[in-house]
Amino acid sequence: MKASDVMTSDVVSIAPDATILEAARLMLQHRISGLPVIAASGTLVGMVTEGDFLRRSETGTQRKRGRLLEFLLGPGRLADEYVHASGRKVDEVMTGEVHTVEEDAPLEKVVHLMERHRIKRIPVVRNGKVVGIVTRANLMRAVAALALAARPVPASDAAIRERLIADLKSQSWAPCAAIDVAVTDGVVKLTGSLTDERERQALRIAAENIPGVRKVEDHLIWVEPYSGMVIEAPEA
Repeated sequence: MKASDVMTSDVVSIAPDATILEAARLMLQHRISGLPVIAASGTLVGMVTEGDFLRRSETGTQRKRGRLLEFLLGPGRLADEYVHASGRKVDEVMTGEVHTVEEDAPLEKVVHLMERHRIKRIPVVRNGKVVGIVTRANLMRAVAALALAARPVPASDAAIRERLIADLKSQSWAPCAAIDVAVTDGVVKLTGSLTDERERQALRIAAENIPGVRKVEDHLIWVEPYSGMVIEAPEA
């Protein structure tokens, strides 16, 4: 999937010279947690989010530090923090460095940017202009829509077993050589041994994700690598 497949096209934005009160009202009105800041030319110049309202002078939550730490940080850093806590215009409190993607960017890139930079939204641009935005909520809706679309379909036991084994072979964590898979009437029976207990849940999920699987029976044992102790599968 691409960014254009899940993005919100009707983007609510704000001008850099708008007040922070206008920004707060827009976010509350539209029930969103961030706004792209777009100049009159249509250029994206920043992003203002709920996080920019956490430490504000109005609520008495601005940062307070001891003299030694203030000395170490220097006047420039302290001046920046003062502006962010006391500024009245959007361009005084916004984040100027904004990470964006093109419409054809794969969702993997979107998620990578969100994780790497710890952000919740990525503007989608075309020729430098914002045409959409992808948020974590968009990704959640995509997952929900795909889950509804992927309804179980009838499949033969042999097809289920073949598909599961192929899927496991594509996973570096899967102990394919140490387990066996049997399928009867859509019920997957897993037997064999594990070297890490966390593999148990992953194997169950892999089986449950195969269309046509009605149930997964876990008969795997875990061999503790240091003591050699054998631990049976937990009772269902």
